[in-house]
Amino acid sequence: MTGRALFSDWLKIRGKGIWFLVFLAPIGLTAMQALNFGLRLDYLKEQYAADLWGGLLENVVMFVPLALMLGATVLSSMIAGVEHEQGSWKQLLAMPISRTAVYTGKFLLACVLLIISCLLLTAGIVVLGLVLGFDAGSIPWGQAITLGLMPLAGALPVLSLEFWLTTVSKNQALPVTLGIVLAIVGLFSLSLSPYFPLAWSLMAWSGPNPLMFAGMGIGAGLLILLLGMVHFSRKDVA
Repeated sequence: MTGRALFSDWLKIRGKGIWFLVFLAPIGLTAMQALNFGLRLDYLKEQYAADLWGGLLENVVMFVPLALMLGATVLSSMIAGVEHEQGSWKQLLAMPISRTAVYTGKFLLACVLLIISCLLLTAGIVVLGLVLGFDAGSIPWGQAITLGLMPLAGALPVLSLEFWLTTVSKNQALPVTLGIVLAIVGLFSLSLSPYFPLAWSLMAWSGPNPLMFAGMGIGAGLLILLLGMVHFSRKDVA
């Protein structure tokens, strides 16, 4: 049932500009580092001489949490907005499909789109490194593939919260504003504490125990997802 809901939502996003957003973030981050390394290539090659690929990944990953939180906010709003704009919530929920399946399907769609965006970022950075002349035989594929996926696991609470708020609220201004604030605060969260939830996204990559922070993000994200699902199941959505 959830699979049917996911497939239906996948069809609904055609022509909504969502795919543009999915491609925008990885292209933007890759272009930013192309400019960074293009202007300072000799200096950066000297600075990261011991590990050129590692240096490139470190320069990218500092912007990934911000991109993920903003992406989670906008994607959640756009996915929920498909139903809000058309006023089709009541029609959708009157169909022989549970509210839990509807909610889970839309959430999984947001997760899949973010995962695709993360993998596109990996592809873009690998291509950039090769264009810059880095050794193709020393590509750290494990790190490259998890470049966006580990921070995404740490950012899952933000995605779950934003998805909840955008789904149950017809006025998207408040949840979108909150998402932007959370993304900005996340930039400075490490100065508060590495255990502050908004810091988990970055710590899931660069922390002393990345898997722990990724697990914390997944656990908190699933808890918020469950709370949102219960609220959505009981709420009269217009």
